[in-house]
This record gives sequence, structure tokens and C-alpha cells, in this order.
Amino acid sequence: MKHTYKISGMTCGNCKATIEKNLNELHEVEGVEVDLEKGEASISMNKHIDIAELQKALPSKYSISEKEVKNVFASTSASSFEIEEEKSKLQQLKPLLLILFYIAVASALLHHKNWNWGEAMLDFMGLFYIVFSFFKMLDLKGFPESFRMYDPLAKRVPIYGWVYPFIETALGLLFLMRFEVKIALIITLVVLGITTIGVSKTLLDKKSIRCACLGTALKLPMTEATFIENAIMIVMAILMLVN
Repeated sequence: MKHTYKISGMTCGNCKATIEKNLNELHEVEGVEVDLEKGEASISMNKHIDIAELQKALPSKYSISEKEVKNVFASTSASSFEIEEEKSKLQQLKPLLLILFYIAVASALLHHKNWNWGEAMLDFMGLFYIVFSFFKMLDLKGFPESFRMYDPLAKRVPIYGWVYPFIETALGLLFLMRFEVKIALIITLVVLGITTIGVSKTLLDKKSIRCACLGTALKLPMTEATFIENAIMIVMAILMLVN
């Protein structure tokens, strides 16, 4: 018999290999196929294995659950399920929202005595890049694998995923130092424009993957918030170029 399960916590090829190895070690398991992009594992077994036993075989950073089967007749509990799912999503996005809030507040406070929208936006963009690149630097080995799951350029040119955190650091410094700002704005439009295309496609395809915007240290789901954060930076870059 073959069953498909949802796996959360995977960020790279090493995660996929670990899950396949650990599940294959179970006596009743005949074969395991893990789909990193879908976050699923298809397990062939000679007899049914309890979900608790499957979870016990995996490291604590991964969680396994039954794949949801949609039932058109089960509409009575649908709304409550969506509410719970939304709460869970907001909890997962809490670190991202807090970081964006602190960056926005810091940018405003830097100019509270002599307010200037343009200067505040440049500081926001600079701090955004520095903070987000810092989290990516925490796992330079795992980030490229996670990033290439949705970024079109990283999929075709693997080395792009490796240098991306350094590109963000460089852009952050250019904005904060007010050096070659126009070039930095153009690069921002290109880099975030490419990423946003990938994010949009992922959201439209309703794929359940991790967002690599804060690296792999924080387990963030790919949601509309990822699109919004990129859109904010793109709009700011356009406004600064126009003005």
C-alpha cells in the first residue's frame, strides 16, 4: 500500500535525503519518495504504520501529517478550519512582521527631527537589506537550496543563490551610505522583480514551501506577505527613481 503525507520543516536537499533515509529504516516501509517543492512524502509500506510511529522516526525539526483530503460535503467545519489555519499562518509570520515593524520605526526615528520621506525610504531599504541578508548569512549552505525552489534565476543559475545574500548586503550599504543610489535602485528593481515573479507563480500554484526571505533559521511559510514585502521595496525603488 502507498500513502502520501505532508512534511513540514524541509528547506533543502539535505532535508529530503534525511527524511528518506530515516523513513526507509522502518521495518514495514518498502520505499519513500520525497517531493521537496510540494512538501510531501509518498511512502510504500507492507502494512499500515501509525502516524505517531512515522513522526518518531524523524528528527524533531520535521513534522509529518496526513495529507488533507478535500470533501465537498464537509462544509460545516470548513470555516472553523480556515480560521485556525489563518491563526497558525499569522503566528508563523510573526517574526517577519516584527522585523518589518522595527525597520520602519527605526527609519522614521532617524529623521524625526528633520523629516524627509526620501531619506527615510532610503534608510528603510538599506536596513531591510542588511537585516534580511544577516539571516541568510546564518545558513549560507542551506539558503541556496531553499531559494531556488521559487526564484526563477536561482533555478537556472545555481551560483546566483550563493551570491544573493552578498548582493543584499552590498545594496544595503549603498543605500545607507548614499553611494551610487541610482544604480542600487535599478538593481533592486531587477533582483526583487525576478524574485517576485517566482513568488507570484508559487502562490498561484498554491505550493506549500518555505520562504527563504529570512534564510532557513526562521521557518516561514510562503504567503502573500512575501509578495507584499517585495512589492513595498519595488514601489519605493520606483518612487525614488521617478523623483
